[in-house]
Amino acid sequence: MRSTRNIDVAVIGAGPTGLMLACELAMRGVRVELIERRSDAPNITRAFGVHARTLELLDCRGLADDVLARGIPVPAVAPTPGATLSLADTLQTRYPMVLIVPQSGTEHVLAARAAQLGVEVVRGAEVIRLQQDGDGVTIGLANNDILRARYAVGCDGAHSAVRGLLGVDFVGKQYQTHILLADVRLTQPPDDPAFARTSSQGVVLVIPFGDGWFRAIAWDRLRDQAPLTEPVSMAEMRDAFARIAGDDFGMSDMRWSSRFLSERRQARHYRVGRVFLAGDAAHVHSPIGGQGMNTGIGDAMNLGWKLAAAVHGSGAEWLLDSYEAERHPVGADVLALTDALNQLVLGRSAIRRALRRLVIASILRFPISRRLAAERLSGISIAYPRGSREDDRMVGRRMPDIECEGARFYEVMRSGRFVLVTAAGTDAIAVDWPGVDHVVHTDRTLPAAILVRPDGYIAWATRRPPVAAQLSAVLSRWCGQRAKEQCAIR
Repeated sequence: MRSTRNIDVAVIGAGPTGLMLACELAMRGVRVELIERRSDAPNITRAFGVHARTLELLDCRGLADDVLARGIPVPAVAPTPGATLSLADTLQTRYPMVLIVPQSGTEHVLAARAAQLGVEVVRGAEVIRLQQDGDGVTIGLANNDILRARYAVGCDGAHSAVRGLLGVDFVGKQYQTHILLADVRLTQPPDDPAFARTSSQGVVLVIPFGDGWFRAIAWDRLRDQAPLTEPVSMAEMRDAFARIAGDDFGMSDMRWSSRFLSERRQARHYRVGRVFLAGDAAHVHSPIGGQGMNTGIGDAMNLGWKLAAAVHGSGAEWLLDSYEAERHPVGADVLALTDALNQLVLGRSAIRRALRRLVIASILRFPISRRLAAERLSGISIAYPRGSREDDRMVGRRMPDIECEGARFYEVMRSGRFVLVTAAGTDAIAVDWPGVDHVVHTDRTLPAAILVRPDGYIAWATRRPPVAAQLSAVLSRWCGQRAKEQCAIR
């Protein structure tokens, strides 16, 4: 029987991006529904690297420890043979690592949080129609059900139905070298928890899941002409590893395999009216560098509080526009990074590959270059544009996890609210503003007052103690008028 449901926000796609976004909305009292085309939760692990900035964002919601317990920390990476980048010695963060954890493990933590917040996940629901007007979005499902939402977000992957229905271009190219994936057992696994080898014939990686199974990955130039529909065999994987790495590590018991060509594409727009795109629906790229899931979770953290403000009437229209303005450049930067890494290890010209590796190895000899490379790879360096040249240099950047009155700042952020941080000893104005917490810091290198957004980035800062009128104007712009009643955050 046909039914119609009315909600605030429809999130299409229950992967990591969709789950994170649904949690961000639900914790702010938004009526959200997760629509998932798959009938069952998948047992296929796609992403497996969680970078430092993503762990910080999860920490801001009290989820990092649960994800850490499911993974294996890797304190250093090798962007090219002969050059190692130590994250543990370079990154100023609580999480100086790449955490190797199956995507299913990250999804399990996010799904548990969504269930705790009362998010309804509707599985086996395929979106086939989408129409919007000035008041909302009407979504038609294949089972004839109708959803009426004030806003909708497509988090439904690289082949996004939402993006197609919006008619948004997915601009980019397809790579030529096939990627072979297989979940296998290894009788003699490598000692390195993130093993990688490169040769003139391609690249192979081994990623442990921690339960006796390993993800074997191969970019094999000798198999570029194999049809994508041809199943990946155990013999093919063993041969690729033997040729490229010199060892197949006793590979056996393949439980799953896949062959595909990765792409480098980005949606031309992340917003069309009341509909938004996030995660792989907005950007896909080479898996080298492990950026995909991390970028999607960043999208969700950026968009969630802004959509909630729009639903509750406390956010101006410019705030919704800022999602594309802030995240589209981040997506473009990630595509540039992964494309460069792809060319570094898989470029067709052996001379160019050798020159690039020489340049990378030379650059990483210098401390400042190592820091910049580590911060870019980890997402720590992600920043958003400042409003004007007069803004403090910290505006748009990530707020560091400083100590505030006996607590870590990221623990304070778990309320999901704006946080006003003022220097100790400042003649601080009493802050009683809906949706804003207030803490005091003692770090003399920081501004006298800092307003931190719910996604952990700095909205405003001043080196001088603020006067009442100045502070009131800033809080009104970012947090809504004082008279607005805010929904309780869970």
